[in-house]
Amino acid sequence: MAQSAAADFATNLSSAILNQDDPELVRDSLPAYLLILDSLAASPEASGEVLGAAARLYAAYAVVFVTDSARSANLAVHARDYGVRALCADGRRPGCGIDRLPYAELEQQLGKAGADDASALLGYVIGSLAYIRTHGDDWEALAELPRIEAILTRLLAISPDSDAALVNTYLGVLNTLRPEALGGQPERGRTYFERALELTGRRDLGVLVEYARGYARLVYDRELHDQLLNEVMQADPRQPGYTLFNMLAQRQATELLASAEDYF
Repeated sequence: MAQSAAADFATNLSSAILNQDDPELVRDSLPAYLLILDSLAASPEASGEVLGAAARLYAAYAVVFVTDSARSANLAVHARDYGVRALCADGRRPGCGIDRLPYAELEQQLGKAGADDASALLGYVIGSLAYIRTHGDDWEALAELPRIEAILTRLLAISPDSDAALVNTYLGVLNTLRPEALGGQPERGRTYFERALELTGRRDLGVLVEYARGYARLVYDRELHDQLLNEVMQADPRQPGYTLFNMLAQRQATELLASAEDYF
């Protein structure tokens, strides 16, 4: 398959999955599609679109659909590796090799990245976050979080509008991982979540769930927590580009609401 056709396939596949309203269908069919992407990515000339799609879909499958922790961790390795390869695809990019740079050099190199590099950088971030999430007992993995935040901060300036909401959501999550007393920045995180909601017109229900789980629970704001999650439950999940994860968000909202009495 020519690289342009492979790139079109990867893009169309990602779009079809995001617009699917049956999460179980996606869960059952994703392994076959991942193998197809593996075959397309086997070429040393695989495009950034193919490698980025592989990173994102492996990350989604590992984190969302796989319950066995060892298997999830192994799949996330593939997600990160494809993200690393995407950084160097389609000719040398400013992001190529940043996974091995010391932090000071990383920031300097990121300053050279432009809009054409945004998609590859985001694919790398998604694959890396899946790896970190599934390797929570690995301190070396957790130590990568400041580097990921630095990349996301650069992406705020160079990402297209279509990815800006996702970048803001990830920054919201990262800034609400810890309470303020332990170095977290929950109010900054809240600002990122609000911006993501603005950019999506509140159509991405996953942002509302992360806002409730990350910020509202962290600062013990029960009223905001329930308000956000009830909005998720009352919304129409079928929205172009968000349907699959909106369906999953409603399931997560149900679980969070059910556990709220014990949490608060």
